[in-house]
Amino acid sequence: MVLRNNRAGFTLIEIMTVMGIIGMLATMSLPNLIRARSTSQTRVCITNLNKIESAKQVWGLEHARSLDAVPTVTDLIGSDAYIKKMPACPASGAYDFQAVKTPATCTIAGHTL
Repeated sequence: MVLRNNRAGFTLIEIMTVMGIIGMLATMSLPNLIRARSTSQTRVCITNLNKIESAKQVWGLEHARSLDAVPTVTDLIGSDAYIKKMPACPASGAYDFQAVKTPATCTIAGHTL
């Protein structure tokens, strides 16, 4: 009787080749993932700035304020105010409301209206 050695499996060369291909694909896709994250953070921040700007304009009209009036956080944010919860910049920036005539800003470069 002849004994056969039928072992199924992958060789070390095959495994290393697959790992190399996976590593190359990960290396090529990483910059695109970082750029996509940055772009989405910018878009969310601009959406937040638009909400703040809309609330400022309504506040100014409803309270007959001049264009130079600067609303406070309590004027715009709160359960009975124009925005229920203070929006947060996804890139950890801080918002400055500015005067009614001036668009709100974020401290992160590129996050502008």
